[in-house]
Amino acid sequence: MTNNLAYTTLVFAADFHKHRGMKFFRVGCALLGLAVASCPARAQSGAGSIDIANLREDVNLLTQRLGDLQIRVEQLERQNNDLKNQAGNAAQTYATVAQLNDAVAELNRTVKAATAESKTETLQKVSVQLEKLARQTQAAIDALAKGQATRPAVAPRNFTEDYPKEGFSYTVQKGDTLAGIAKKNHASLRDITNANKIADPTRLMVGQTLFIPQAQAPAPQN
Repeated sequence: MTNNLAYTTLVFAADFHKHRGMKFFRVGCALLGLAVASCPARAQSGAGSIDIANLREDVNLLTQRLGDLQIRVEQLERQNNDLKNQAGNAAQTYATVAQLNDAVAELNRTVKAATAESKTETLQKVSVQLEKLARQTQAAIDALAKGQATRPAVAPRNFTEDYPKEGFSYTVQKGDTLAGIAKKNHASLRDITNANKIADPTRLMVGQTLFIPQAQAPAPQN
């Protein structure tokens, strides 16, 4: 019977990793105590004393083994809790990344909308400026046309050949007037007008070449 109880106790210790808690530890110790208490007859003989001593040693070893297994179970529980916490943190990290992606997408949509609105506003401003410039240009054209309409027409002139046939060429410069050219070159305004057949003295052009009729030597141009 003692051997059967000891065997049962060993089986329980070998299968202890399938159970958890001090409840099983106490049950194992109780079984071992029952095995010892069930052998009073054998304890009276020398062989019985040896068996009891061996059984006690087995009990001590099993007790130590049970304690080690209990420590191992507690370690496994702590590791399991750590894994659960890590899984929860990972899920929270994934949620944070998803929220960040949503925020970035929303920001992109906002930027695109602002860009489109800015383009529309810029086009509206340009359109307003173009309309204003068009009105100003049209007003200037109208004023120019009105000035030309009210400007007295230049009466046609009769040119004569009564001017000196000798002279020199003169290039009209910026700021020149026909009267000023005649005075500067000691020439007659009438002779210059007739020689060049100038109908409107106010329409001289820079770079235009005029013949200056003059019997005297030409004065140097400035």
